[in-house]
Amino acid sequence: MLYRLRGPLLLKEPGAAVVECGGVGYRCLTTSTTLAGLPAVGEEAILYTHLAIRDNDLDLFGFGDGRELACFKMLITVSGIGPKMGLSILSTLSPDKVALAIAAGDAKVFTSCPGVGKKTAERILLELRDKITNEDLSGAVRQDSGMLTLSQNEHLNEAINALMVLGYSRVEAAAALAGKDENLPVEELIRQALRALAVN
Repeated sequence: MLYRLRGPLLLKEPGAAVVECGGVGYRCLTTSTTLAGLPAVGEEAILYTHLAIRDNDLDLFGFGDGRELACFKMLITVSGIGPKMGLSILSTLSPDKVALAIAAGDAKVFTSCPGVGKKTAERILLELRDKITNEDLSGAVRQDSGMLTLSQNEHLNEAINALMVLGYSRVEAAAALAGKDENLPVEELIRQALRALAVN
């Protein structure tokens, strides 16, 4: 119904922003990440939107880019996760961290988000593990300095390549190295990753 809003930013407040389009101010519930990336009030803003319809309620959600919107839509397909919990997760984790956590099967990453308990975190992993593609993960590996930035860290890059030579996919190698200390020697990174892969 509504895909994108573009116009002057009328208001920023915790958890929401208002963008004017065609003389109408659209209030969008949003993440802290998107709020931080918005321009000053009065300047032009763009939000990618999702309209949630429940009973008699219409809630409009806005995101700074299509990747965050896609991740939000994926999260709310999980049973027990509504739009507000989806916002909570994406206010804590970037879409790339979500992809890496799912690929790595790391429920603890999700329990760090307000309102997400152990059972919900495990449900996220169970229901979304088949929805994370190689493209999602390779994007996360390239872009997210919070997890793995292979283009800037030679040790991680070498460890990934070594694991791939041993027959593991890029997804498996990246998942096994997620959260490891990137300052460790390459040999130690490989050892730790192989231990993690052996357990799985």
